[in-house]
Amino acid sequence: MSKILRLSRRRFVIGATAVAAATGFGNAAASNPMLSKHDALLDLSAVDAVARMRRGELSAERYAQALLDRAAACKALNAFITLEPGRVLEDARAADRARQQRKTLGLLHGLPIPVKDSLNTRDYPTTAGTPALRSFHPSADAPLVAALRAAGAIVMGKTNLHELSFGWTSNNLAFGAVHNPYDMARIPGGSSGGTAAAIAARIAPLGVAEDTQGSIRVPAALCGIVGFRPTTGRYSTVGAVPISSLFDQAGPHARSVADIALFDAAVSGDATPLEPVDLRGVRLAVCRSYFFEGLDPEVARVTETALKKLAAAGVEIIDLELPGIARFVELITDDVQNHDTRIELPRYLATYGAAVTFEQLVAQASPDIRATFAHDVLPGGPGFVTDAAYRDEVDVQLPKLRELYRDAFARSRATAIVFPATMCAAPLIGNDEAVMISDRKVPFEVAIARNISPGSTAGLPGLVLPAGLTGGGLPVALELDGPHANDRALLALGLAIEKVLGPLPAPPI
Repeated sequence: MSKILRLSRRRFVIGATAVAAATGFGNAAASNPMLSKHDALLDLSAVDAVARMRRGELSAERYAQALLDRAAACKALNAFITLEPGRVLEDARAADRARQQRKTLGLLHGLPIPVKDSLNTRDYPTTAGTPALRSFHPSADAPLVAALRAAGAIVMGKTNLHELSFGWTSNNLAFGAVHNPYDMARIPGGSSGGTAAAIAARIAPLGVAEDTQGSIRVPAALCGIVGFRPTTGRYSTVGAVPISSLFDQAGPHARSVADIALFDAAVSGDATPLEPVDLRGVRLAVCRSYFFEGLDPEVARVTETALKKLAAAGVEIIDLELPGIARFVELITDDVQNHDTRIELPRYLATYGAAVTFEQLVAQASPDIRATFAHDVLPGGPGFVTDAAYRDEVDVQLPKLRELYRDAFARSRATAIVFPATMCAAPLIGNDEAVMISDRKVPFEVAIARNISPGSTAGLPGLVLPAGLTGGGLPVALELDGPHANDRALLALGLAIEKVLGPLPAPPI
């Protein structure tokens, strides 16, 4: 049986804690007089906000205050582990002074950006959502964070996540569950759930997430925003709490592809202007024998409606087979991560001077994480991966998977492969062992991770776009996976497709 069917790395051994009360969130927002004052600012894209601040039409301090007020009103989302308004405002005032002094302004001038609390920051703790690192203060920014600051961005605190990034719920037993802005009783996805919730809730237009096996794309899909996992290695993951350097990749969350492209330009150094592609004649491939099987009826409905819209816009939807793809995920995905975690996480702790050993970190972790590590990561567990098995997976199976994708793109002449990002919309918090799809009980890991796993395992760029809402008002998303290193072309495609699909309504907060 496939590992993706048997709940391996992210098997949730310990049931979730009781769901936090969801009442009062809407009332908090409605009673805050600052919200109506700031509404127009909250809806700005990152591109528009930066342009206004660069022109002097909007001060960075005023914009930061609007976002901070929104964060305070949306506190019940539990999107942040650390947020220091005074520090954010101080940095915003420094941005305003830089403009007044006619200094060169960066691509992200004055823009507050929430950062997932798994990337090192010099002025905020980096907890990775785990108790042993509550007071861990790295001495320097991760290179990606440094690049954002160099482009003029302001770090807007550190966002909540699934503990040690080992899960897709962001139901963090140490720091509390993150809530989905579209339904406070539901998960936002994980592991980058805090960033996704903040972006969807209009706390900021652009944020930093991280993805080893879906941790950018799953929260983007479940929260109705745009998520971009670039080709593995496009952005630095140095200074990020690791799972596997073979698969780990930082990336952005936003509410528009243009904002994703802005982030990419600032971090990659490729500021080539992007225009939406002409969709007439663009070939998008669908692999129905894998990505479309067993979908929730509402996900299937929204997905097929979106594909019809694209076809009406001139896109050619073609069928594609990816023979053996499920077997490759079974052989590679979880084992590589479980093996690498026990090597790379201790190395991270030593390199950055965390006053805790790997053994102490695991011992202090929440019960669900300890159980997962005991089962899959540590010697003696039934899921322990030997070095011999690992070498076969990395040296033999992984190159075969990459070749499968290269051959598929060459044969089909497709610009991207398109599919529903998840099999279902956001499950309830605490419902992390199985979900009901129609009349079937489907393992949680299958419902959430089956579709996102192959692309990140192969290292492909993946772009998640909101496609519509279920009848119950929950977001459904498409994922577009492009050929290796075709990141800017994929973003240009996304600019065109998001115009066809249209925006989602803001969450009912």
